[in-house]
Amino acid sequence: MKILDWYILKRYLLTFAVMIMLFIPIGITVHLAEKIGKIIDKNVPFGEVLLYFLDFTIYFAHLLFPLFLFLSVIWFTSKLANNTEIVAFLSSGVSFSRFLRPYIIGASIVAAFSILLGLYLAPNASKGFNDFQYKYLKGRKEVNKNVLKQINDNDIIYVSNFDPKTKTGRNFTLEHFNRGKMSFKISADRIRFIDKDSTYRLNNYVKRKIKENNDILEITRRKDTLFSFDLEDLTPEEYIAETLGYTELVHFIDREEKRGSSNIGRYKLELYRKWSLPVSVFILTIIAVAVSSRKRRGGMGVNLAFGICIAMVFVFFDKIFGTLASQSDFSPLLAVWFPNIIFGIIAVILLINAKR
Repeated sequence: MKILDWYILKRYLLTFAVMIMLFIPIGITVHLAEKIGKIIDKNVPFGEVLLYFLDFTIYFAHLLFPLFLFLSVIWFTSKLANNTEIVAFLSSGVSFSRFLRPYIIGASIVAAFSILLGLYLAPNASKGFNDFQYKYLKGRKEVNKNVLKQINDNDIIYVSNFDPKTKTGRNFTLEHFNRGKMSFKISADRIRFIDKDSTYRLNNYVKRKIKENNDILEITRRKDTLFSFDLEDLTPEEYIAETLGYTELVHFIDREEKRGSSNIGRYKLELYRKWSLPVSVFILTIIAVAVSSRKRRGGMGVNLAFGICIAMVFVFFDKIFGTLASQSDFSPLLAVWFPNIIFGIIAVILLINAKR
């Protein structure tokens, strides 16, 4: 690797690191100012607050990772252009493609870090961040009402609502089918998970065994029993996909598809984003270099303004198509990759113009 490569690569990585270190404290300060009242009112232990903001830092960095990179590349490339360093490089016989090489190397390093962050660090941080939010900041949370799930080939469960804090649900039913026909049905006014022995306690328990001639009823005021479903089946948290590593998420989606979950689109979005994000690092790097490699009237401010506009459009596309996929039949795969496809085309056009 030549001096030119080392020079640009160091600037690439250093500016990106500085950009993160500048914006994350701002994000923490704004978030703390917003939540400090509730934290004090709840007497949250100091250690848990520190751990929460560590999780928030990772969560926040992963969320805005491409944008930090995009703005940092525009920043230092504009400085190179304003100092006529890029002109000097190209005048010495270096082609624009050759000039772009250290940027691609830097993008590869950042993309590898993005994969590590998305597959391992961010899921744990997201779990800690969301658990703290619901425990101390959002108050009592009653999860999705009218939970209806097919938990295996034979069983369907329903609960009108389930409180994850007390692990208690209302109006529970379980229907068991054998060869397409219902063989029995269990219902209860209340179901509660008992941690001590991992059983479920049902109040006003009724089991109806369906026979050809007469049904058999079993009625009792309280019954402790085991079921084949997990507690998580009754607590369908919206953020659960964010808290799972890649392998766990793949198995989770496979299981939920068999159960006919209505949140499959949201889960698949999270899965596909783990791979689309590293690709967007390369696309945004190329766009940033193509936009800021020329010296313009107005200097760095024009390039930054243009870069911020592109970043806002990128986020807009990502949010719009993400919402479509999670709340309709729109393909999650297309929703995740559509911004990369559009901006990839833009990157190619800008790169061709920059080479001229």
